[in-house]
Amino acid sequence: MRAETQNHVDQIQKTLALLAQRMDWETAPHRLEEFDALIEDPNLWNDPAKAQKLMRERQALMDAVGGYRLLDSGVRDNVELIEMGEAEGDADIVAEAEAALKALVAVAAEKELEALLDGEADGNDTFLEINAGAGGTESCDWASILARMYVRWAEKKGYTVELQSETDGEEAGIRSASYKISGKNAYGWLKSESGVHRLVRISPYDSAARRHTSFSSVWVYPVVDETIEIEVQDKDIRIDTYRSSGAGGQHVNKTDSAVRITHFPTGIVVTSSLKSQHQNRDIAMQALKSRLYQMELEKRTAAINAAHDAKGDAGWGNQIRSYVLQPYQMVKDLRTGVETSDTSGVLDGDLDKFMAATLALQVSGKSRADVQDID
Repeated sequence: MRAETQNHVDQIQKTLALLAQRMDWETAPHRLEEFDALIEDPNLWNDPAKAQKLMRERQALMDAVGGYRLLDSGVRDNVELIEMGEAEGDADIVAEAEAALKALVAVAAEKELEALLDGEADGNDTFLEINAGAGGTESCDWASILARMYVRWAEKKGYTVELQSETDGEEAGIRSASYKISGKNAYGWLKSESGVHRLVRISPYDSAARRHTSFSSVWVYPVVDETIEIEVQDKDIRIDTYRSSGAGGQHVNKTDSAVRITHFPTGIVVTSSLKSQHQNRDIAMQALKSRLYQMELEKRTAAINAAHDAKGDAGWGNQIRSYVLQPYQMVKDLRTGVETSDTSGVLDGDLDKFMAATLALQVSGKSRADVQDID
């Protein structure tokens, strides 16, 4: 067997070992039998929330088992074909099996990342907030660039993106924006993006064409679903209505329909500024419950807690990623060391490499050198 082909086999075997570990392969068939027995219970749907949670857990385990079996049979079958082809001197069989193994490596990489997205809320939809930091107009423009970047990333993933609220900058860009992003593992992918993002470029707003550094913060937290109970007492909140500052022209709200909810015990403030005040109340309350749930996750999850601590103020010393457009082109993640000179691609939503590296670092405990090798 050629060295390159053996390397492909080794990569797939490494992924199989990780998948087996994360799903507890020895007990997986028994747990599937238990799930199958539970869904046969005629009283299951008397509690819809519990039933839906059970069905999701069963499907996740079925997907994990199916992915493992696909890789396991694929690598064994093709290794046997290569050995047979080499024994019989049939180069066509060998070449076909080697090509199949190479394709299987890509499938293994995808399954490995999916296996890392098994946190308590990783499968949930997510809220994404962007706030301009130090740097005035320049940072407001940077916040709008970040907003576009994440929207493009979500669209490429096939996710649904809903704008929850937006506040314009005084001269350009946005002071803040909040989105709800819906799709499988939306929170799991985006949670590593929480923190401060730093931009270095020649400012289009500086007549002297000087280089400027600006900052914007990103905050990600999961959407809580019906299986997660978060209690919010009336005495702990204040609900204010106000006139939204939208995009201008025909889009300006003419009534005080925007809603702001302040949670006194934590100081959390959430807003929604769509056209319907009733809808805004529902959205803001859901956002508040999601923020409170995120705080609970942080108490129990060291990796998420570290990401939250890194958020800090949107300024020097707190950034997780640097985007340099002048005097050279480079985007570098300061946690993993992963970098690329394709700045336009990143700003157009090509973020998977950074997310995957951070996820591998947080969940697998790989070294910084390991994650720099991720393609």
